[in-house]
Amino acid sequence: MRNLPERRIRFMKMRIAVLYACVLCAAVTVLYTAHGLQVRDADHLRELAEDHYNEKINIPPKRGTIRDRNGSELAVTVDVDSLYANPRKLRASGANVVLIAQQLAGLLGVDAQKLAERLSSDRYFVWLKRRITPKEGQAVAALRIKGIEVAKEPRRFYPGRELGAHVLGFANVDGKGIEGVELALDDRLRGSTRPVSAVRDRRGRVVFSEQLLDDRAAQGDDVVLTIDRAIQRTAERELELAVRTFEARGGSVVVMDPTTGDVLAMANFPTFNPNDPASAGQSNHRNRAVTDRYEPGSTIKPFTVAGGLAAGTTYPGQRIACEDGLLQLGDERIRDTHKWLELTPAQILGYSSNIGTAKIGLAMGRERLYRTLRDFGFGASTEIGLPGETAGILRHYKKWYELDAATISFGQGMSSTSLQLASAFGALANRGQLMQPRIVRRFQGADGQAIEEPAPRVRRQVVAPRIARLVADMLTTVTGDGGTGVEAAIDGYLVAGKTGTAQKADHIHGGYAEGKWTSSFVGFAPAEKPRLVISVMIDEPLIAHNGGMVAGPTFRRVMEASLRHLGVVATEVTAPVAQKRKPAPTVDTEDADAKAAAAVAVAAALPAQPQRTPTDEEQTVPDLRGQGARGALVMAQKAGLAVRLRGSGLVITQSPEPLAIVPLGGVIDVTLEPPAARIKADDEAAAAAALSGAGAPIETPELVVARQAGGHDG
Repeated sequence: MRNLPERRIRFMKMRIAVLYACVLCAAVTVLYTAHGLQVRDADHLRELAEDHYNEKINIPPKRGTIRDRNGSELAVTVDVDSLYANPRKLRASGANVVLIAQQLAGLLGVDAQKLAERLSSDRYFVWLKRRITPKEGQAVAALRIKGIEVAKEPRRFYPGRELGAHVLGFANVDGKGIEGVELALDDRLRGSTRPVSAVRDRRGRVVFSEQLLDDRAAQGDDVVLTIDRAIQRTAERELELAVRTFEARGGSVVVMDPTTGDVLAMANFPTFNPNDPASAGQSNHRNRAVTDRYEPGSTIKPFTVAGGLAAGTTYPGQRIACEDGLLQLGDERIRDTHKWLELTPAQILGYSSNIGTAKIGLAMGRERLYRTLRDFGFGASTEIGLPGETAGILRHYKKWYELDAATISFGQGMSSTSLQLASAFGALANRGQLMQPRIVRRFQGADGQAIEEPAPRVRRQVVAPRIARLVADMLTTVTGDGGTGVEAAIDGYLVAGKTGTAQKADHIHGGYAEGKWTSSFVGFAPAEKPRLVISVMIDEPLIAHNGGMVAGPTFRRVMEASLRHLGVVATEVTAPVAQKRKPAPTVDTEDADAKAAAAVAVAAALPAQPQRTPTDEEQTVPDLRGQGARGALVMAQKAGLAVRLRGSGLVITQSPEPLAIVPLGGVIDVTLEPPAARIKADDEAAAAAALSGAGAPIETPELVVARQAGGHDG
């Protein structure tokens, strides 16, 4: 620079100074601006930025799972693909909308014209088809069409298909409950929609949210039902078999635990698949067990008898005149399918006498009969919590006509549901306590921890335990030899129950509809210590209509399979429960006279063959020699005769002699002598013989005519 002119040197220094000054100014400006962005205006600018990319979004909660009592999934929510399009992007790519619509219509099974209209719209988003199958999604993806995308959506899925369909109901495409538990517990299953913070990109799509990472952050409660999947499947299978066999219109089966009120199964037929509810008619969605009311017929008789015993207007050994099969009340007649002169309450139930039951009801009086039926739950909702439940019909006793006290006592002129009958029989099985029927066992979170677990609830004590026990013993005669429900008897288990055959009312012309019946059987087992109550109703069977013949076998198969599933051990049934128990006070079995008196008292409740009409006034004396005291009583009672016992041990003599002809109701004097060691064995053998050989009831022309004339029969 020494060789450069001084003027040029000064010029270069000036340029350097100017450059330094510009750099300094720029640096100061940058620092000032950075200070403003990061310090002075930081809060304000941060708020502006967050308004653009960070906002609150509403998370649609995942619907809770429905499980059976053992944890098996009955209804779950899974993520499936849904197809949508951006019509603007599609048109911008120059695609042929009509051609694309035709291609998609063939793959998705939808209308091509409707697809073309959606793809031609001026919108950024349109649904093409929601909840597509994986196969459909793969086929659409193979087309590689710009502007058509796949999104994940939750879908309700029912792994068991038709299993428990009427109990579960179903949810619609938006995840809202429509029928059954899905509707009744929609708020608990769906959970609450809540806003959470999320980061969106420039197109408004959510790219990050910490609360979305946890699947349990937005999920409804899981519901554990009282339903047992295995018992439910058995009930549905056997019900369908009965409906198809007898060419019936439909039917229902309810299985309950009488000690807790838990509904273990609730089956209906016809049914539907909740995965595709539109494939079945609307009537198939109806839960007949709670929505359909029908005249219960003879299944009401046990409650009338229980009311009479509780009121003291009837007693166990009472012989009630049954008017030779025809009772005239004013201008009306009540008929029995068989003609009886006299029957005890146990025999009235065993042979399902309308006249005998009517007399018990009339002796109680209108108000007491009405109160009894109301206490057992008739005419009121069970409050189980399922949609569409009906309360049935039981008019107030002040509105009854003159004949109503008689007809309502055997189930005519009132109506009930299958669930009501099962619940009422549960009270007889549960020492007179009417339990609150329930379908929900507990609510739990996604982690399996219980949130709420309702306890079983006793609604009321309907009758005293001893009355309930006595009626339960009487009901074992129904499935015993000569009873109306022998088809419901189960090998190895003692069954207490009642048949019902009721003619359906004609709501158009009045009276009863010709040829239209409801056949039913309701009962519990084992009768000694009831574990299950089952109600079976078959609506309008065509092949036959006798309740024992139509509904009895279904009851037997469902009950037997259910008891074995629950591990209830079968025991060899040697005699009805009433025959096994000793009356109070306890009798010393070494005292022969006391033992004989006790045996006579117990045998009074057995279904002895009663007196027939005067056309058959005599009976042949059976040979009682070699029998024990109890065996002799059973054989004599079956022949319509009484026994006067003397001594203990085995029968060595009798008077009249075997094969002698005596009037019905006559007395046989027998003498018993040891060995005492053989008493128990012989007694059990005779009782077992009395219970064996139960066959199907014979449907004679006379029985059909009498039943049609009476309108109702067990």
